Amino acid sequence: MKTTITICSTCRFGPDLPTNGEGKTGGEILAGLVGAGLDGTEPIAVRAHECLWACRQRCTVLFSSVGGPSYLAGRFEPEGSAAEAIIAWARAYAASGTGVVAFRDWPEGIKGHFIARLPVLEENEDER
Repeated sequence: MKTTITICSTCRFGPDLPTNGEGKTGGEILAGLVGAGLDGTEPIAVRAHECLWACRQRCTVLFSSVGGPSYLAGRFEPEGSAAEAIIAWARAYAASGTGVVAFRDWPEGIKGHFIARLPVLEENEDER
């Protein structure tokens, strides 16, 4: 299933630091690392989005797909090991076909980072 990883581009670099010494936010750095870790042949896209409204949970990531539940995760450091865990979980999510990944298949680096599981929005749900 096609999966989109949306990363908050305005998440702070550190708890008290809006940006690093080069003027980049933690979200910008994390988005770059995740994008660089994908080979371009997978059904996974990365996009940056200004503010996911989870500022206390920096760096925040949303995993989503059409027809599957979405997952909001945060409290990541803008570093390579976090990017690797995010990519590994996104691959499992995409391969699942349903958007449900068994806990036993979660990479260690993603455990403890989930904030919310958002239900699937059915196509005709607004007509009820």
